[in-house]
Amino acid sequence: MKHQLVIVLDFGGQYNQLIARRVRECGVYCEVKPCTVPLAELQKLAPIGFIFTGGPGSVYAQGAPTVDPAIFTLGVPILGICYGCQLMAQSLGGRVTAAQEDTAREYGRTETVYHAGCRLFAGLPERGISWMSHGDYMEKVPEGFALAAHSAACPNVAIADESRGFYGVQFHPEVNHTEHGADMIRNFLYKVCHAAGDWTMEDYKNTAIARIREKVGSGKVLLALSGGVDSSVCAALLAEAIGEQLTCVFVDHGLMRLNEGDEVEAAFGKWAMHFVRVDAESRFLLKLAGHTEPEHKRKIIGEEFIRVFEEEAKKIGRVDFLAQGTIYPDVIESGAGNAAVIKSHHNVGGLPDYVDFKEIIEPLRLLFKDEVRQLGRELGLPEYLVERQPFPGPGLAIRVIGDLTKEKLDTLRLADAIYRDEIAKAGLNREINQYFAVLTNTRSVGVMGDGRTYDYTLALRAVTTSDFMTADWARIPYDVLDQVSTRIVNEVVGVNRVVYDITSKPPATIEWE
Repeated sequence: MKHQLVIVLDFGGQYNQLIARRVRECGVYCEVKPCTVPLAELQKLAPIGFIFTGGPGSVYAQGAPTVDPAIFTLGVPILGICYGCQLMAQSLGGRVTAAQEDTAREYGRTETVYHAGCRLFAGLPERGISWMSHGDYMEKVPEGFALAAHSAACPNVAIADESRGFYGVQFHPEVNHTEHGADMIRNFLYKVCHAAGDWTMEDYKNTAIARIREKVGSGKVLLALSGGVDSSVCAALLAEAIGEQLTCVFVDHGLMRLNEGDEVEAAFGKWAMHFVRVDAESRFLLKLAGHTEPEHKRKIIGEEFIRVFEEEAKKIGRVDFLAQGTIYPDVIESGAGNAAVIKSHHNVGGLPDYVDFKEIIEPLRLLFKDEVRQLGRELGLPEYLVERQPFPGPGLAIRVIGDLTKEKLDTLRLADAIYRDEIAKAGLNREINQYFAVLTNTRSVGVMGDGRTYDYTLALRAVTTSDFMTADWARIPYDVLDQVSTRIVNEVVGVNRVVYDITSKPPATIEWE
């Protein structure tokens, strides 16, 4: 099935992926394209609408990103956001200049008045908070445009040419800070572009399965299964499509959380696929012994993973396709056009010398993370796997500070399981975006019973974030932290002190190493 398409033209904005997610959340399929893509290529895609993103530059600056002016003659609706709004104004005969006084500049939360009758704001309250971020000013609005919103500082917060379906807003409707921003995007899609809302995950699943079957034919597919959300959903989709033609190699390096290896294996028991679980714990621990520097740990684990996978792949023999769990943010962030090639070489590493395959297949490359989770549910994966917490590639190796031993890993596994259990019991597991325990390399004196202890300090980390680029430490209630601490100290041998990390990102990172 060919979906209706909205194209998000990227001018370097930090929210390009977020705009695309908001569109898809409205049931409309969209793709992010660089503004440098020739207009003829965009026309071939037959979009029902364009959205111009924001950007860090000024439209009047030399070398500023621009667009082929012919795009405004296609008869396709356009929504310009921030830089995109100013670019539209400049391109159609308006004039944009640097604001000469603070009253023309706006940043952050701004009370905005929306003009009645504009389709973009249909059915919305007359006033609301919008999220501004512009230092330029539309000195002259293009002919044919009417003012559609204003604030105390700016008379042209939004402009509209209703007859052509052109709209520009100087704020960011895609961010949560803008009240009713998602409704504005929905209005553009349905009231202006006349979208049918034909983008559903069930339909994507059925279409993807059909395409995989057509592409693979009678060939064989090999997938390195890490146990994370992306690779697990990729495996489930392939298994649903081609069954025994798929072989998944799950390298169990002994650095996963409590019972995760068994959970991953159990999740795929219902499919007629070849599931190979390699018990490599002792092998990894031997390689990691004596290494304390986190980057050394990462490098050792990455190289050893490839070696183990190579050995298992050689046993399988020739395969026709190597599958990867690449998702849409990976494609966007690594550029367009040759993005898949860049990603493939990076992920595959040295495998082409050892694994004989003719092509790489990436069945999730058009999906965002939240959509990958939805697809996992459509495929019947258990919730504990679909909603799995983000987990670093090196696993617990970088959550044990200093040297690694099986005893330390087991200590951390149990403490981390208690922490996650109590967070879930408190109903906070959907509110906190990432939470985990860290076994520090610090020992301190304690008293348990009538005896003196000298055991490890365990740190708890929890953050809230929308994009994982920045994050705030989660305000977990004291009684929940108290219960977590009490259980860990009483149930986990070797830990006598629990601390909570209250540092945001930046200046800290989410992980400790």
